[in-house]
Amino acid sequence: MTELWVERTGVRRYTGRSSRGAEVLIGSEDVEGVFTPGELLKIALAACSGMASDSPLRTRLGDDYQTTIRVSGPADREQERYPHLEETLVVDLSGLSDAEVAKLRVVVERSIDKVCTVGRTLKSGTEVSFKIAHESLARVEAASDERRA
Repeated sequence: MTELWVERTGVRRYTGRSSRGAEVLIGSEDVEGVFTPGELLKIALAACSGMASDSPLRTRLGDDYQTTIRVSGPADREQERYPHLEETLVVDLSGLSDAEVAKLRVVVERSIDKVCTVGRTLKSGTEVSFKIAHESLARVEAASDERRA
C-alpha cells in the first residue's frame, strides 16, 4: 500500500509525498507554484473521473483520444467547504452519430458513478479521524511496527 504524507517546508507551505516517489507542492493561494488543498481535492475528482471514463472513451474513440476534465466550484467561506463542484469532460465526439453520443454519455456517466472512488466518497460523505502524535512517541510506534513486519 502506498504511504502518503506531507512535510512542512515553510510558512503555510508543504510538500506532499508518496512512497512511490511522487511529490506535489502545497500552500496557500498567495504562494506561487503550489496547489491549495482545495485545488488538489478538485484535481483528484477530475482525475478520478478521467480515469474512470478512460475505458469507455478509448473503446469508442481509440487509444489516442484527447480530453480535458475541467472542475470548478467556489468555497463557502462561512462553512469552510465546497457545497457544489462542477465537472465538465471536454472531448471531440464529432465522429459519432447523435445516437452514439447519447449512448456514450450514459456509459461514461455510469462508469464514473461506479468506479470513481473520489467522486463516490465526496457524494456519500466520509468519516475523518484525526490525532496528534508526539514525535518521539511516533518514532517508537513506527519502530515497533517495523519489528512486527
